[in-house]
Amino acid sequence: MFKRKTMRKTLLLICITNLFFVVASGQPYKGMLEFSKLPVPPPHYLQEYTFDTTLNAEAWNIQKKGLHVSFASTDELYFRTEVPELEKESTTWQATAWKGERLNTQILVWSPDTLKQVRFILNDLKNEKGKLIAGSNSNIYMVRYVAGNYPYGAKDVTCGASPYKNLYLMPDRFEAFEQFDLPGRTVRPVWLSFNIPAGTEAGIYKGTVQVKSDNYTATLNITLTIQNQLLPKPSEWKHRLDLWQNPWVIAWKNNLSPWSEEHKLLLKKHLKLYADAGGKYITTYGVHSPWADNSYMVEGTMIEWIKRKEGGWKFEYTIFDDYVQLAMSVGIDKAITIYTPVPWGFRFRYKDEKTGNYVYESWAPDSKEFKSFWNVFLTDLKKHLEQKGWFEKTYLGINENAMDQTLAAIKVIKDHSKNWKITYAGDWHKELDILLDDYCFLYGKESNVDIVKKRSARGQTTTYYVCCNPPVPNNFIFSPPAEGRWLGWYTAAHGYDGFLRWAYDAWPADPMRDARHELWPAGDCFLVYPGGNSCIRFEKLREGISDFEKIRILREKAAKSTDKTVQNLLEQLDQHLKTFLAEKDFDTKKITNDLIKGKNIVEQLTEQLALLL
Repeated sequence: MFKRKTMRKTLLLICITNLFFVVASGQPYKGMLEFSKLPVPPPHYLQEYTFDTTLNAEAWNIQKKGLHVSFASTDELYFRTEVPELEKESTTWQATAWKGERLNTQILVWSPDTLKQVRFILNDLKNEKGKLIAGSNSNIYMVRYVAGNYPYGAKDVTCGASPYKNLYLMPDRFEAFEQFDLPGRTVRPVWLSFNIPAGTEAGIYKGTVQVKSDNYTATLNITLTIQNQLLPKPSEWKHRLDLWQNPWVIAWKNNLSPWSEEHKLLLKKHLKLYADAGGKYITTYGVHSPWADNSYMVEGTMIEWIKRKEGGWKFEYTIFDDYVQLAMSVGIDKAITIYTPVPWGFRFRYKDEKTGNYVYESWAPDSKEFKSFWNVFLTDLKKHLEQKGWFEKTYLGINENAMDQTLAAIKVIKDHSKNWKITYAGDWHKELDILLDDYCFLYGKESNVDIVKKRSARGQTTTYYVCCNPPVPNNFIFSPPAEGRWLGWYTAAHGYDGFLRWAYDAWPADPMRDARHELWPAGDCFLVYPGGNSCIRFEKLREGISDFEKIRILREKAAKSTDKTVQNLLEQLDQHLKTFLAEKDFDTKKITNDLIKGKNIVEQLTEQLALLL
């Protein structure tokens, strides 16, 4: 009897224990998330991830205590927990620029021990006559580290999920600052730029930058040589920069209603960065989500298609007009691209006025339905663009579509009116050459230089692009920065009119800290950050475009000169540009040296032409 009671008590205890476990483990509750699958929330927001560890602890062990400061190349990246691999620490920076040009340098701050209140004091630059380049013409930014999905300089990049399972911190995002703390055994890159005023007197300007922390001070020396040549304002540059925009991400990232006045205000700031790099194309959307929903935040339509209750169609252009006018107000006014007659999957959306529902249709360009609808739409669109005075600068954009469907769409468009302009981004195809007013080749899938020259002679423009391929050259966050500037020199060497990239701002979930996208290499889908903030990648791309403009201007001036030195230098420049056409390996040191050599020739040619004035 006693044993039975004991056994019953034991069984009861076990049942109660199991019940307690079930309740405590949360099993009975609806909507449960397994704790093991969730990240542990930090006590404060992290501006950047700090989970990386050094590969070379010994290098930190031999560093002197205190503040280390050095100028460093903008063509390389420097890692958060690695002692910078510099040939030597340098407290002097010398550079040469045209009037109107922007000069960039990078300053590294590091220490084996924690430093508090690190701050920079910039002074005016002065020439021997007392003329100034005021400190107000300079900008200084802390460079934040952003997570990517490939190691630095990777050349095994694919258009798909990364084969690497780890993350890699790369310095890229700019952030304004007054002062910062530096944790021990870490590095903080700082980006310093000077915008040389157009009215600056030619000559040599000198100044200093003081770097201070609580217990240390360092002085950096700057010498800038300003040549007697003017770089025009970006709005006057001939280079055709086309970075595809997605205005909806600005509203999403800032929790704003799309196309509200608050949204437009932020858009204006956001677009100024693009305009300041010579942006020429306004990206607009005539269809909803043209790329089959592949963006984290899809691109909506700017032209609403409405099927009337009584039959027929009407089109609402309010968003389209607002965006074009806003972009033009900041200086982006040379071209409007409307995407696209051939959306991926041939998917089109319209609103049924009778039901208020959105209806999705699939109309291949070779179908009767496509021809019927697009004749109606093109008639209305052409009338609207002509009323606005925008028809001559508008292109209908087609992107990476099959040849048969591309040709079918072009036929419908040109049958409607031979005056429509068409732009296409994709591989080079002989069949498309004469049909396209603007042809953008994928790097590595291009025509030869002679084809580009013939297109130019016919009044057609030709550009090129990179995307999730090729692995090199590119603008990923793990790409050596030299590749960004290299692209501008390649544009000049191949005789292209400009450069295109998807995208300017197709941000993933957490772009401020993590540049990864599920499908693409980190940084592939954006070149600027929320808040209208620039980065190393964007500034290096801009440097290359600036170089393109300088080469173009010098060629025009040199062609009018009979001076033997000028002609010799021009020949050197033309021969050196062939180096960029022949590049295959993209060794960072080699392409950096090629850029330096080209820059030296440009400086010599500038100086010689100035002597002849």
